[in-house]
Amino acid sequence: MTLNREQTPLFRRGYRLQWEEVQNSHVILYPEGMAKLNESAALILQLVDGKSTLHDIIGQLNARFPGAPGLADDVVEFFQRAYAQKWVIFRD
Repeated sequence: MTLNREQTPLFRRGYRLQWEEVQNSHVILYPEGMAKLNESAALILQLVDGKSTLHDIIGQLNARFPGAPGLADDVVEFFQRAYAQKWVIFRD
């Protein structure tokens, strides 16, 4: 899937981000189970609010981590993988 930075990511129905004390990390919960997230993935997914576009999310992360090389490309690549994992969908 080729992402347009003006698209808005949303969690797929039945999927949600949650802090799991037992795992000591954020996880994606879904009907068939859960996926444990690393810190970077959790930071990105915490910005998925159904209103912010991919461009907006990249901007928020750039403000938080100024000068991080390749941040925009890494975020786009992450969302492509999240889409492939069926965690998120995109709205134009």
